[in-house]
Amino acid sequence: MRKLLFFFSFLAICAFGVAQELNCEVVVNSDQVNQTNQQIFRTLERSLNDFVNKNKWTNRVFRENERINARMFITVTQYESDRFEANIQIQSSRPVYNTSYESPVFNYKDNAFNFIYQEFQPLVYNENVFESNLIAVVAYYVYIIIGLDADTFSLQGGDDYYRRAQNIVTQAQGTNSAGWSQETGTRSRFELVDNLLSNSFREYRIAMYNYHRKGLDILGDNNSTGKQVIAGSLRLFETLIKRRPNAFLIQTFFDAKSEEIQNIFSDGPKVDIVRLKETLNSVAPFYSNIWNEINY
Repeated sequence: MRKLLFFFSFLAICAFGVAQELNCEVVVNSDQVNQTNQQIFRTLERSLNDFVNKNKWTNRVFRENERINARMFITVTQYESDRFEANIQIQSSRPVYNTSYESPVFNYKDNAFNFIYQEFQPLVYNENVFESNLIAVVAYYVYIIIGLDADTFSLQGGDDYYRRAQNIVTQAQGTNSAGWSQETGTRSRFELVDNLLSNSFREYRIAMYNYHRKGLDILGDNNSTGKQVIAGSLRLFETLIKRRPNAFLIQTFFDAKSEEIQNIFSDGPKVDIVRLKETLNSVAPFYSNIWNEINY
């Protein structure tokens, strides 16, 4: 009997110590909507927080301290009855080894976010069925966040999660919801996950791993080597833009990383700053004002 009680106690402790994948704050902002009764927006916000944080999205085991920190900002621009027009800003980060620093991994704004929602409507994700555009878009970005996080810890570690996001895209193709179609432009949900899984953009995946795992994670122990690895990771984009000029993924990388890169190279052991700035201005000229502030 004692052994049996110990066994069940052990299982309870293990279960208690295992958490869902995300520690994500979802914010619904309705300031742009002339709506006196704000209750539906508060209900939606609570429901989305539960949906994102209490669902089990993968088969991986996450402990509480391993949950991925993220934020989703949903700005409602129009609302009538049960129809919402909005945009969604997604941010995620990952811890840097042996420090208290959180490195930004993803910072992206999706302007094509329209959905139908009735207050207290249950939000249930079914990987085999397109339930609603609200569920599909949020679940899609959950898998993008998990995939990108995995890519920073192991080379091409995000493949399985990107495929799940791609499956959502495939299901959404038959709907009239905005943002899913390849024809909508080069910054669609289709384009993002298609690029992540394409061998044509392999340098991006390699750079994500090298930059974080081989560069950032050793900065605390060996600042000089870490900076050299990070600089080398950024040069991988020079190869990518020769093959794919104006690559969407390069834009998303620097949208998250520009200020961090400036901070890394503005202090500590020296690297070839002239060469570094040449690389950065070549692959990310849209942030040239930040690169100009790298002074050493």
